[in-house]
Amino acid sequence: MPVVQRLREEEIQKVSKFLPRNPRVIILVPTAELASQVLNNCRAISRFGVPFRSMVVTGGFKQRTQLDNLEEGVDVLIATPGRFTYLIKEGFLELTNLRSIVLDEVDILCKDDDFEKALQSLISSSPVSTQYLFVTATLPVDIYNKLVQIFPDCEVIMGPGMHRTSPGLEEVLVDCSGEDGAEKTPDSAFENKKSALLQIVEESRVPKTIVFCNKIETCRKVENSLKRVDRKGTRLQVFPFHAAVAQEARLANMKEFTTSQSRNGSMFLVCTDRASRGIDFAGVDHVILFDFPRDPSEYVRRVGRTARGAGGRGKAFVFAVGKQVSLARKTMERNQKGHPLHEVPAAYELLS
Repeated sequence: MPVVQRLREEEIQKVSKFLPRNPRVIILVPTAELASQVLNNCRAISRFGVPFRSMVVTGGFKQRTQLDNLEEGVDVLIATPGRFTYLIKEGFLELTNLRSIVLDEVDILCKDDDFEKALQSLISSSPVSTQYLFVTATLPVDIYNKLVQIFPDCEVIMGPGMHRTSPGLEEVLVDCSGEDGAEKTPDSAFENKKSALLQIVEESRVPKTIVFCNKIETCRKVENSLKRVDRKGTRLQVFPFHAAVAQEARLANMKEFTTSQSRNGSMFLVCTDRASRGIDFAGVDHVILFDFPRDPSEYVRRVGRTARGAGGRGKAFVFAVGKQVSLARKTMERNQKGHPLHEVPAAYELLS
């Protein structure tokens, strides 16, 4: 909103104006789904506050429509790194009118293969006075150091919730290692976790649950297991949300899961980390970490899909096997003590 306010003030002062193919604000996000959600927020602000034009450019949609909309002019352009880089390379986009650049979920963006090119294009083609905003809820030290190296004068504004889970979150560790002496294989681990999942489905019925897996293959197996519980889909609806699902279908599943209210049944969104990347799912009761996350930041993002907002409450079931069990216990202990999950930038110490 402060960025939009700045645009309006510049319009009144006649130092900035609406131009074709030349946005005044660019918001880079890691996924098309997050881009869609940011667009909805922009439209809400525009409808009830200061009118401005916003649009999304991502892969998976008709390019001609996006180009036509750019030609008509836009104030706020929301893009993924790949599509942004393409538009710059082909000359469909100019940056001479740019006032602000927002890099949302910047730690995730830095892992995107196209991000380096996108950032270089922004730095080399935008005015020197352009303001950069780096936004994230998890900021590993290596990403922080990289940003400070590129932008040595940047100011760090860090809230006390950095790298922390919500105080309204209840974490439940589920040891899926199996009986002592039993054969330990990936297949046996999956079967143990599947049994735990189905038990939760039957004993802890809630309207909305997100199930996180590390691989698309595991997502598919979990989806099939859940669908077999209720083949008619009257009590239980399953929505896949990962890269193997077409983009339009992913967006439709996200909308259905987010906006629908299941009166008698339960809805399950089965996904990879795609759903943890900044997307605001309202009213999620349970999060199930079917696979233990690969790094602490991802743990914070996943469990952060529930117990959201002031006073929000929710429950996270964390499945672990073998050595993951002790790691999960340590993670939960740090959360309960209010400690961040991993080393944070030195600026954080100023708030401690």
